[in-house]
Amino acid sequence: MRLWRPLDPVRSIKAKLSLALGFAGGVGLLVFWWSIDFMRVELSWLAIAVALALVTLQVMAHGATVPLREMTVAARAMARGDYTRRVRTRSRDEVGELAAAFNQMAADLAAADQHRRELIANVSHELRTPITALQGLLENIVDGVAEAEPETMQTALSQTQRLGRLVAELLDLSRLDAGVVPLARDPIDVADLLSDVVREATVNATGAGRDVRFAVSAPNVVICGDRERLHQVFANLLDNAARHSPPGGTVTVRAEHHPSTTERLLVAVTDEGDGIPPGERERVFERFTRGERAAGGGTGLGLAIARWVVHLHQGTIAVVDPAGQPTAGRARPGCHIHVTLPLQPA
Repeated sequence: MRLWRPLDPVRSIKAKLSLALGFAGGVGLLVFWWSIDFMRVELSWLAIAVALALVTLQVMAHGATVPLREMTVAARAMARGDYTRRVRTRSRDEVGELAAAFNQMAADLAAADQHRRELIANVSHELRTPITALQGLLENIVDGVAEAEPETMQTALSQTQRLGRLVAELLDLSRLDAGVVPLARDPIDVADLLSDVVREATVNATGAGRDVRFAVSAPNVVICGDRERLHQVFANLLDNAARHSPPGGTVTVRAEHHPSTTERLLVAVTDEGDGIPPGERERVFERFTRGERAAGGGTGLGLAIARWVVHLHQGTIAVVDPAGQPTAGRARPGCHIHVTLPLQPA
């Protein structure tokens, strides 16, 4: 049964308390006047007046104090791990604003707790896959079922590299969550940076047995930023593009200088794969999200780290539609990722 809260529409808790005290005092004064008009003043009437005033004060102030008590109960529940409690109030004063902020905090804590659970589950799954593969491979070698041939050891090396890549990405995410972001600001030659990235991607693709070609074009411009971090971004983008490209496909890296009010550099990375559906294009930058193109042993962390690094450089990264390249009649629309970076440091 919901109790009547007559002061909920009042927007100030000071006004609420003033009204409550005024009503209480008014009721007491009316009773006192009535006792004077109709009979001799007695202490019993004073006691009755005080009692009625206290009861009136309790009723009028009830709506102002219930949300505070509910917040106390909900806070104790959250300390036990229950983030489902919410404070219900229609008040529009400071207490109502506090209740709304408390409910938002509870929702944020619930989301953070859910994210923590998903992170533990995803990390456990990602670690278990290569560890299980390595364990089975080594057991076969120890039992004499398989020989330590170069192909077998290459498989073990690939799983070890996957573990190392996952650990490195988890360390980057831990630095992100902790706010520890060492970011250098040095001049970077864009053409030289992209050439190094493409050279490394070519070696990695060849070592993984992928029949993929890389094409790069970049103007002679210089940006300010952290070369190692930006190398990590584009290396990840090229690795994803090579993994999802068909045999004999081409991964294109194109940098363009677009002068505007604030000069920015556009770097486009495209492949000839199946592309990413529009509904998945924003989610692929979330942690442990691989979208419908999941294949080839990715960890689902690379694009999340890439977005973090690009944002640190005051840039943007997004999956876009192919501009000026109609997809009608094409078997594979390809994935087009655009990265924009300022030419001058913020």
